Amino acid sequence: MSKKSKRCSSSKSKRILWYAFGAAGLGARGLAAIALLAIALMLFSIKKESKSFNQCVEEVQKSGISVSAAVSYCNGGGPL
Repeated sequence: MSKKSKRCSSSKSKRILWYAFGAAGLGARGLAAIALLAIALMLFSIKKESKSFNQCVEEVQKSGISVSAAVSYCNGGGPL
């Protein structure tokens, strides 16, 4: 009888352990998804900034300024 009670307790503890590992795996996947979302949001702001920078360089270039001077101006390098 003692063998049966040990089996029941060990199988119950194993079941709990499997549920704990499953929950930990799901938690890790959820954390990874949140991290990827945060990275994507950061990249979106960088994309917007680079687009406005490129527009600035193109506008300054249209006035007949060289590319290097246009980049310097758009970086805050001062008046042309």
